[in-house]
Amino acid sequence: MFFKDKKILIIGGTGTIGQSLVRKILEEQPKVIRIYSRDEFKQFELAHRLKHVEDRLRFLIGDVRNYERVHSSMQDIDYVFHVAAMKHVPACEYNPYEAVLTNIVGTHNVIKAAIAQNVKKVVFTSSDKAISPTNIYGATKLAAEKLVISAEYSKGTSGTIFSMVRFGNVMGSRGSVIPLFRQQILESMKVTVTDLSMSRFMMTLNQATSLTIRSMQESKGGEIFVLKMPVIFLRDLVTAVIEETCKIYGIDTANVQMEEIGLRSGEKKFEELMTYEESESAWELPDMFIIPSKFRSSHQYPSAIKSTPKEYDSQSEQPISLEEVRRLILDEKII
Repeated sequence: MFFKDKKILIIGGTGTIGQSLVRKILEEQPKVIRIYSRDEFKQFELAHRLKHVEDRLRFLIGDVRNYERVHSSMQDIDYVFHVAAMKHVPACEYNPYEAVLTNIVGTHNVIKAAIAQNVKKVVFTSSDKAISPTNIYGATKLAAEKLVISAEYSKGTSGTIFSMVRFGNVMGSRGSVIPLFRQQILESMKVTVTDLSMSRFMMTLNQATSLTIRSMQESKGGEIFVLKMPVIFLRDLVTAVIEETCKIYGIDTANVQMEEIGLRSGEKKFEELMTYEESESAWELPDMFIIPSKFRSSHQYPSAIKSTPKEYDSQSEQPISLEEVRRLILDEKII
């Protein structure tokens, strides 16, 4: 087992993905998991839920913007997962410098601290919005990606290995649209959507967690791991949420309205996961792409083949059907 008797730090450990990582890694009997976040109430809640394994957990209050605190949290740590971010698109648009401090400066702090503390491996979680960004969230994630990639070039004699994963939307995560749609139906019998023709890459929480852990296990330095994710049309997502919510609460679907309100500031109609230029050097596995670092000689990955060059975006990929969308929602027990 990869994490058995190891010491792990999860920065942003009280978020949706952070908590899922904690639970998954605990199955491998690590020596300790340090859960780092600035939300003391969520730390209290998580500590209560996991009190049966409290001897393996340490809860650290701190902000990723604070280098000294990040540095001290990594003392004697083997592996670091950096999943903290300011990620709500409108919040980032209205508070751009705050997004810069958390997503860029914070990531730089993680890199510096990991090198200084001789951490074995660091995995950073990025976003499909980092490709051709039209909003400050995507722009800060793109800059953070560049910092992580360049760390392989600028780390000197350090043995720390840096890599990252690129996510689409995680179904049911904090701030995602499915719980919001459900709430709107129950409160006002109306769902407000930006654009029904919008398409998005969607992944389950379990897929996001497994990809992040697998990236930690397989990384050799500077790679970007990209899961092959299903594409969902917003119209199908809204339809499935309305139908399933109404079924559960005994509501007539005819009484629920859909209202298009237009794209928010910085929002795109479709998302991209890999550029054409990246695909030219990428390796392909049945379930993911691996984009190697341009600062290191290309590695061969077991069972991987060279990728066919193409743009990987939600506009050109075949979307899944309405029934497949419904099955995903029900399987994840989001509603």
